[in-house]
Amino acid sequence: MAKQLIKGNEAIVKAAVLAGCRAYYGYPITPASEIAEAAAHYLPLAGGTFLQAESEVAAINMIYGAAGAGLRAMTASSGPGISLMQEGLSFLAGAELPCVIADIMRAGPGLGNIGPEQGDYFQVVKGGGHGNYRALVLAPDSVQEMADLTALAFELADKYRNPVYVLADGYIGQMMEPVEFANQAIEPPPPDWAVLGTAESRKNLISSIFIEPESQEHHVRHMMTKYHRAEREDVRFESVQTEDADIVLVGYGIIARILKSVVEMARERGVKAGLLRPITLYPFPTRAIRALCGHAATFGVVEMSTGQMVEDVRLAVEGRCPVEFYGRSGGVVPTAEEILAFVLEIAKPAWPASILEEVAIHD
Repeated sequence: MAKQLIKGNEAIVKAAVLAGCRAYYGYPITPASEIAEAAAHYLPLAGGTFLQAESEVAAINMIYGAAGAGLRAMTASSGPGISLMQEGLSFLAGAELPCVIADIMRAGPGLGNIGPEQGDYFQVVKGGGHGNYRALVLAPDSVQEMADLTALAFELADKYRNPVYVLADGYIGQMMEPVEFANQAIEPPPPDWAVLGTAESRKNLISSIFIEPESQEHHVRHMMTKYHRAEREDVRFESVQTEDADIVLVGYGIIARILKSVVEMARERGVKAGLLRPITLYPFPTRAIRALCGHAATFGVVEMSTGQMVEDVRLAVEGRCPVEFYGRSGGVVPTAEEILAFVLEIAKPAWPASILEEVAIHD
């Protein structure tokens, strides 16, 4: 199949429809508005439903109803809208209803601005709603991955009966790149637990309320069991020249793309740098990071935030080696040159005098 030049936000919707999504409820917000626009076009063509809800709160509760009826359903928003959806996300997780949520991150807090940022990590990866639950989170770094990981998100949502996020910064959502889509659309059958129009299916009860404390605890433990299964079976990451790296850089989204250039620039200066890019932010590649502590002297975490994912890297490292952080916020995307300066600075203590002199002359 020929590749199509397409924007990241539109690629999400085309991939969702090909993955069997037949219900989209949402409210437009920059930099995610093209997702709703594309959904309004593609969903009806596939025999599905698009509805612009009156608010993000309404949209996420409509997703609850569609998911409960066994449909593959999705919504999309950005930081402020995702905040409004948190109660509904907790209800969806508690009722074990699969769905997909795309979060195209913008700067915050509050209204912030429409520039790309990565400040939604805490509320998405750590579970922004109430109670003991987790959402699975996939982090694309290209428009091709916007499509591929959206399709994967629906598979994981059904596998674990759980909400799954596609978390991308505004840069990835707005950029255009060639994308190859699946050749054939998926038409998944209705799950046996869904509430459909038949008398038999109407006996199914989908709820997140358990009156007795012991019943609630049993349900929470059941949910934790499937999250632990995801941590064993569905961790995804990309490694770039980490085998001999003294400094391992960690970043996701547009930052990961920049870090690939930084790794090459650092190696040209004599610094053995590598990159570990988490593709699943939850489940996080904790074991992969921990394994690199055997030879890495330092980890450098780069984010478009004041430091959120860095906490998970520090937990993974468990104090075995230093974890340094470099961040920009407010919608500012750091350049490869400024990240390289950060890398060279943290590398200096391990350099022999001859290399320090060479770098000083080069600079």
